[in-house]
Amino acid sequence: MSEAIKAITTLSKGTYHSLPPDAQRAFAVSAALELIAEKVSNSPNNNEQLPWEMERLSGYVKLIQDALKV
Repeated sequence: MSEAIKAITTLSKGTYHSLPPDAQRAFAVSAALELIAEKVSNSPNNNEQLPWEMERLSGYVKLIQDALKV
């Protein structure tokens, strides 16, 4: 498991939500970048896949932040 995703999943209950919004976003961005890196590394056309995935980074971050809402 990536460090970013591990950090999100091991935060004490409520700790993530007590962080300032910019710190919450930083966690989500880190997790999204880890997911993108994994996806690109497993793609046969990773040179083409990376720009496509990076254009969707904000969308992934929003999905992760929405998933972490209580």
